[in-house]
Amino acid sequence: MVNDLAARAKQEFYPGQVVSCQQSGADFLFQCDNNVQLQLQVITDKVLRFRFATDNGFAPDFSYAFPEGVPARQEPEFLEFREKLDHYRITTDRLICTISKANLASRVLDRSGSVLSEDEKGFHWEYEYETGNDIVKMSKLVQSGAHYYGLGDKPENMNLRGKQFTNWGTDTYGYVKGSDPLYKNIPFFLALHQKIAHGIFFDNTFKASFDFAAERADVASFWAQGGEMNYYFIYGPSLLEVTEEYTRLTCPPELPPLWALGYHQCKWSYFPESLFKGIAKGFRDRQIPCDALYLDIDYMDGYRCFTWNPTHFPDPKRMVRELAEDGFKTIVIIDPGIKIDPNYSVYREGLANDYFCRRADGPLMKGSVWPGLCNFPDYTRPEVREWWAGLFKGLIQEDGVKGVWNDMNEPAVFEKGTFPDDVRFSYDGHQASHKKAHNIYGMQMARATAAGVKQFSYPNRPFTITRSTYSGGQRYSSGWTGDNVASWEHLWLANIQCQRLSISGFSFIGSDIGGFIDTPDGELYVRWVALGAFHPFFRTHSSGDHGDQEPWSFGEQYAELAKGFIELRYRLLPYMYTTFWQYTQQGTPMLRPLAFLDQTDTDTYLRMAEFALGDHLLVCPITTPGADGRWMYLPRGNWFYYWTDEAKAGGAEVWASAPLDRIPLFIKAGAVLPMYPLMQYVGEKVVEEVTLHVYYKNGTETSVLYEDGGEGYGYQNGQSTTRRFKVKGTETGLVLQQETEGDYQPTFTTYRVVLHGLPFAAAAFSLDGTPADGEETITETGLSLPSVVVGASFTELVIG
Repeated sequence: MVNDLAARAKQEFYPGQVVSCQQSGADFLFQCDNNVQLQLQVITDKVLRFRFATDNGFAPDFSYAFPEGVPARQEPEFLEFREKLDHYRITTDRLICTISKANLASRVLDRSGSVLSEDEKGFHWEYEYETGNDIVKMSKLVQSGAHYYGLGDKPENMNLRGKQFTNWGTDTYGYVKGSDPLYKNIPFFLALHQKIAHGIFFDNTFKASFDFAAERADVASFWAQGGEMNYYFIYGPSLLEVTEEYTRLTCPPELPPLWALGYHQCKWSYFPESLFKGIAKGFRDRQIPCDALYLDIDYMDGYRCFTWNPTHFPDPKRMVRELAEDGFKTIVIIDPGIKIDPNYSVYREGLANDYFCRRADGPLMKGSVWPGLCNFPDYTRPEVREWWAGLFKGLIQEDGVKGVWNDMNEPAVFEKGTFPDDVRFSYDGHQASHKKAHNIYGMQMARATAAGVKQFSYPNRPFTITRSTYSGGQRYSSGWTGDNVASWEHLWLANIQCQRLSISGFSFIGSDIGGFIDTPDGELYVRWVALGAFHPFFRTHSSGDHGDQEPWSFGEQYAELAKGFIELRYRLLPYMYTTFWQYTQQGTPMLRPLAFLDQTDTDTYLRMAEFALGDHLLVCPITTPGADGRWMYLPRGNWFYYWTDEAKAGGAEVWASAPLDRIPLFIKAGAVLPMYPLMQYVGEKVVEEVTLHVYYKNGTETSVLYEDGGEGYGYQNGQSTTRRFKVKGTETGLVLQQETEGDYQPTFTTYRVVLHGLPFAAAAFSLDGTPADGEETITETGLSLPSVVVGASFTELVIG
């Protein structure tokens, strides 16, 4: 008897000849003569799903990437299916897709006939004898001039061409540029060629790899160590639209509480209570704004989750309440490892209900983390997620904690890295080994945590953070970029990683400001705070054995500089919150690399230092010591330097003077930039007046301001207001118009309209047809500019 399994294990297999095709609505099933099948689904006019099966057939359709386990679909506006001599052709309102009868090879074109994506070998696979899985592979031709972006937290150049990467969530302490893999698993990337963009979302949770013309210069490929070849083609044609489509496909998050966009201070670890409250006092005494303080693992009793150390924190409820009275929200860490201790109630409950992960032959999964030997919940079981959510009642509802931070959830195990492959998971009824569940473990922990924090925070909104996640994890949590280093290289990496995560659907992101490992000097810390002020998640975090890292830890000179950037962040909160709202509504990335601003300008394709925050701010951090400015590229159009109001034309490199009290920051001409009055924490003062900084443009520009109160769920029931501002400028005049949608009545009743860059003297003001009096205003940057105070309900302001 001949056993050919060993030979088969290294042999590549391919689809055979197509023998039939069946259409059912917007679904098409292609059957080959060797039993290979392709299910092609038209998800929307711009999104096509390709799902292949070998001789095992299709598994039940289920993915954690989608809230309901399968993607939401839109009936295509136009759909045509035709059989040709050697191929089939499917046409939507935006795309043409052809499938070869010879081997299922696909081509996707736009309606003008430009080839967007074309298979090289296309789908093929190997049989892996040891696991019984297929190693599923897809290779595509690299289109002329192609560039690649995305893929989550990879610490590499923005453009991925010529590189290869792996997704296998890993606790990578002190990673460096080029380290791979890291903590997050987001198998989504964007391709740009001939100034047209598309994306690929490879929805496979096994260890996956991506090759962007690294091994072969004319081929890009992706493959996984099991599961299906299941990917989504996402058409732009702009890069921005590709990310929006992907984010809507996997679902954006809800709005966070406004305070979550303030400044956060963290350390491993603040204890005892006297030290923790001393940190709070340090902020208030120096009048450095701060909204959240964090407790790392040492707040627990012997690192047991959901407990308090009775020596360090004898009365946590009182402590949390007293901090809250001074405007501080307390955030605590929770890890997945549950200490094996029969006297520990969480362990006893998990054990009694069989909630912990088991090995293939039945024993409980055991691994050492901070508490010592632990068991680990199987978060892929609904009943376990419900149990885990319920555990937060004490911390959130009873003790008053305002947020939870999930760490070590790759999952990480000391000395071993992660779980063994034979650990078994329910996978919501789709039984799986660790090989399949590893990359979604952190996401499902974050999901269970978010459910608990939301349940017990009500009627307020929840706030959670996670280190590890998968596509769709943005629904449950914010994130940070992991255990970085206090170095200039890591400041550079923080800029790139946060941009990359944002365009990969995960915008609520930041880095450990100043570096987690080692200690920065004052200059590096201030430059990092300056960058972090423009990241959605704004937190200093450090390892306790490397010294203090509060804003005042480097001397009063640096404390004042850091304070200035933190204050700027608080003034910009209405703009940041509006940008977040756009993300929740349309999937629009909050941070946008230059190529996303103008993909018709090839000079943007390889640049990575500059990025936009929202629609109208362009930022470029200083990432080298001793610099007093830098050269940077401005996208085409007109811009104003924030610090001086100097006007610059885009489409060229410019010098941005930036001593240590500045970061290169430009405002788009025509923008209306809203600012709040300075406060020490969100809610400290009633906002009675909002400043609108209006930047002149000879032409028209639109801006938006979203308001809903910043807390609670009233906005889901219509209690919100969207204000759209239109600037119309000429050489001799400027008109500012406001259109308002929604019934929410904010606390402010007036705007202070401050005018920047006018090429004429502002001699007369007309407010809704009535003369108004102008005045001079000294801005936060020291400029004296013309201004006028108007009612918040105005419709038209004319300046001439």
